[in-house]
Amino acid sequence: MTASTTSPATELGPIPAGFDRFEIEQFLYREARYADESDYDSWEALWTDDALYWVPAAPNTTDPAGQMSIIFDNRSRISTRLKQVRTGRRYAQAPPSHLRHLLSNIEWLGGRSNPEGGVDLEVAANFLVLEARARGTHLWGGRATYRIRRVGDGMRLAFKKVVLVDNDKPVPTLGFLI
Repeated sequence: MTASTTSPATELGPIPAGFDRFEIEQFLYREARYADESDYDSWEALWTDDALYWVPAAPNTTDPAGQMSIIFDNRSRISTRLKQVRTGRRYAQAPPSHLRHLLSNIEWLGGRSNPEGGVDLEVAANFLVLEARARGTHLWGGRATYRIRRVGDGMRLAFKKVVLVDNDKPVPTLGFLI
């Protein structure tokens, strides 16, 4: 489960062919909506076969294999996590949380070569997630970095890193899709 997780070079050219700003934003908003609506099948279908989903447990973390993570899932583990949630017996989500993701400050960070010989577009966004559940309401905030890959006539997530603002403090149960 190794993959480069550091930021790309700082020299940015134009957004690579095959991507446009509106489509990228709509893709990110759709990913957030699927998580909000617990549409696990649609959310899972967004991921590439070589995907990584990472939530570091400390600020300035660059190596998920060598440092503590809250979540560090490859594509197989994403699928397993969602199978558990779909059973309805995942007690961290019984009853399920009501969520609303808000994204802002979406910016293009560059492009990266991918294993298929193409380019993954790297974008980042600030986010707030309002979680309401029986134990109370919690506000989660941070910055997410995405690598988006053109696959056929659609887009897929190859990588998502979620850096929580307070990831250096004890984290309450994170039993939902952040």
